[in-house]
Amino acid sequence: MDLSIISYDSNSAQLNNLSSVNELAQYHNDSKISWINFYGLDDIDSIKQLGKYFNIHPLSIEDIFHTDRQPKIELFENYRYLSIKTIQREKRFHHHNESSRSSRYKRKRTQDVKEKIDEFLIDQISIIITKNTLITFQEIQGDSFDGIRKKILENIGEIRKAGVDYLTYVIIDAIVDEYFLTIDHLEEDIEGFEDRSARTNDETFIDEIQDTKKYLLQIKRAVLPLRNCLNKITRQENFFQSDKLKPFLQDLSENINHALITVDNFREWLSSIMEQNLSIVSYQTNKIMKVLTVISTIFIPLTFIVGIYGMNFDYMPELRYGPAYFIVLGIMGLIAIVMLILFKIYHWF
Repeated sequence: MDLSIISYDSNSAQLNNLSSVNELAQYHNDSKISWINFYGLDDIDSIKQLGKYFNIHPLSIEDIFHTDRQPKIELFENYRYLSIKTIQREKRFHHHNESSRSSRYKRKRTQDVKEKIDEFLIDQISIIITKNTLITFQEIQGDSFDGIRKKILENIGEIRKAGVDYLTYVIIDAIVDEYFLTIDHLEEDIEGFEDRSARTNDETFIDEIQDTKKYLLQIKRAVLPLRNCLNKITRQENFFQSDKLKPFLQDLSENINHALITVDNFREWLSSIMEQNLSIVSYQTNKIMKVLTVISTIFIPLTFIVGIYGMNFDYMPELRYGPAYFIVLGIMGLIAIVMLILFKIYHWF
């Protein structure tokens, strides 16, 4: 368990790392806004204890543990629940730990000297929103919220002047920005695929494209429900108390739509690259087969002549004639040359 809390108002802000849920008692009646972040879902007892402390419904606690479910929003009497899929990218060497339950996508960079792997981790963040407290639950330690923490602690921007709802929006916005960072990184990979498609017949090339297409589908499955959630939030005026957030939410929806369109375009782009590569490989194969066919065709009459003179008859024309061997070789060479000239004239070779 890794538990931290940022408590702030317009005048001050403080970050504290806590060793147990019991230490939250000193912040419970605080008039300041609190952002509690909980890393690690293995400590079931602490999460349940925190749920009892803030009167969180058992169904919400169950949703926190089930990270494979789609994003959702729920309204309760004393809090609001929101779950979102996050996408993180990291580079590790091949001996990395595979213990995470989150969806993991990886691709080996074959052009690197060392076996470096790009990993994309799709994780779920569950958010509990109360009047003055925001609680986030994350399975994987390490997120894209460091910039938000810095703004709170150093009083940059509007976060400390606004309420919990605005903090929730800022967190969602940071998650959406992470989507675009991942998509931009994949765009670089796809551009690399396009460069390789015209000059590669590597067996792993198609596999890499297929893996990327599968991951793009995973991204779409993670992002699409968030758009539906934002649409519900926009329709439900009681989810966010402030009307000032409506234009921000509209902007988020537009960004998510743009991300979904980009993902679909990338999948079509990959399909086009795959077709181009298969066409080039097929063309190269046809050229090789054409050369082999020409060679085989030239050797058909030559084999016929050799076959005739290879028969064991005592009486054959020119069999006892001294220069006959060289005459036959000359005829065979002449036939091959004439056939090559004819192939060139008819553009068969």
